[in-house]
Amino acid sequence: MAEDLSINKGSKEEQYKSLVPQIKALLTGEDDLIANLANIAAALKEQFNFFWVGFYLVKNEQLVLGPFQGPVACTRIAYNRGVCGSAWAQKETLIVPNVDEFPGHIACSSLSKSEIVIPLFRDNEVYAVLDVDSSSLNTFDEIDKKYLQEILAQLS
Repeated sequence: MAEDLSINKGSKEEQYKSLVPQIKALLTGEDDLIANLANIAAALKEQFNFFWVGFYLVKNEQLVLGPFQGPVACTRIAYNRGVCGSAWAQKETLIVPNVDEFPGHIACSSLSKSEIVIPLFRDNEVYAVLDVDSSSLNTFDEIDKKYLQEILAQLS
């Protein structure tokens, strides 16, 4: 497939419905995890213009920065620290409407206002998390959760 996205400017759900098959096509035939994570981050950033989109990989009992799109980021995050570390510890998606109200939030950038973090699983263990930040409050909801989880399910 050509590495170009067809950007949809409809509703959030329409945008995801257009993007999901495009990401699937990008991933088809490619088994390199880092390449696939990089393309997912780029596609989400391009489609939605989120402030920051990226992955943290579990390595030696901490999250280590992986492929991302956006400004420089925190390199390492401890287990159960911040939104990413909490999503890892709780093994569930966390939607944070206002990061300033999240206990222990790690501010890699003061411009980040809301966040969604989705863990990726292999053999029922978290091996990475997808972290998406917005410069606006209340950006993420159940629609994001549904479609981001659907996108990440294509990695297994």
